[in-house]
Amino acid sequence: MIRTLAVVGTGLIGTSVGLAMSRQGVTVHLVDRDASAARTAAALGAGVADSPTGPVDLAVIAVPPRAVAGVLAEQRARGLARSYTDVASVKALPVREAGDGTPDGTYVGGHPMAGRERSGPLAARADLFQGRPWVLTPSAHTSRTALNHALELVARCGATPLVMDGEAHDRAVALTSHAPHVVASLLAARLQHGTPDVLRLVGQGLRDTTRIAAGDPHLWTDILCSNAAPVLQVLREVERDLAGLCTALEDIGRDGEPKAASRHHVRDLLERGAAGLRAVRPSPAPGPAARQPFRVTVAERPGELTRLLDIVVEHGVDAHEVTARIAPENVGVTAEFTAPADTAGELRRRLVERGWHVEDGSARPYRRPQPSRGTHPWEDGVVPAQRVAAALPGV
Repeated sequence: MIRTLAVVGTGLIGTSVGLAMSRQGVTVHLVDRDASAARTAAALGAGVADSPTGPVDLAVIAVPPRAVAGVLAEQRARGLARSYTDVASVKALPVREAGDGTPDGTYVGGHPMAGRERSGPLAARADLFQGRPWVLTPSAHTSRTALNHALELVARCGATPLVMDGEAHDRAVALTSHAPHVVASLLAARLQHGTPDVLRLVGQGLRDTTRIAAGDPHLWTDILCSNAAPVLQVLREVERDLAGLCTALEDIGRDGEPKAASRHHVRDLLERGAAGLRAVRPSPAPGPAARQPFRVTVAERPGELTRLLDIVVEHGVDAHEVTARIAPENVGVTAEFTAPADTAGELRRRLVERGWHVEDGSARPYRRPQPSRGTHPWEDGVVPAQRVAAALPGV
């Protein structure tokens, strides 16, 4: 059983691990070459900013992929822990650089499939891993003790363990994480060429598509260079699709009349995109228990409704399905939506912490109001919350 833990590297993931394990009653030691980062993590409640006097049960190496092997060797030499794991998003490289894992069996690779576009300890959350997959990549040398410690860490952080081969993991994340980050960055980079008038037209679709491009460029350079071959393979396939699309659009653009074959090519690509999205976003389970209704009233303060949207989206709510109306007696704006039942409790807690008035399915019966014909575009009626946020400067 893990009673003591060391976290080496107090960025987003390391600090989130410390927060989650500290809440479980584990003594967590925070180690970082940047003393201010460790002290910030400690101030958040992630542990104590000092080195342990003796070996801890498990050390979590929370540094970029290319630094894992060196930090692991350094900490093993000083006897920091009885078992070690890491949280890097590339697995084959650290194992190769560490010499096929640690021959003494004390190390098991790990990668929690969770994160945010923000970095650093201030972005950390104790519930960051809740319900998320956490890949473990034990080698032939990994001892049962090290694997059990890693499995316990995953369970106590609220994640679901998934055991994989390291190279299979790297091919998978190239498709599901690393290449998408590149594509988002390529698209976001084009925005530098937009004039102020053009950028005023940026909508939620572009924000959704480019959100992850806000990730730390230094960390992502390390990730992409550490997993270059699998990422390149995915991008080559994207390149072929893009080249075919460009050819079709070029053909259409010659005289403005869509040729049948070119039009079919465009539609085929879009249909394949929709099919791919359905594969990772299956339809919600039927029945009223699958989702819980919410009604939240926020004051007409600058950015308040936008902040609400940011929070509910993090808990599985589609921003486009949030509707809003002016609250009775002009006391603010009321937003209405449904949230997945498995995230509703945590969502309600966060909304209440922000001081917002929350009514949900556990508080009172919920009836969606029917829009009526007011003179104002949203007077007495229900409209998308994003339209209200855009049209009312106070929210």
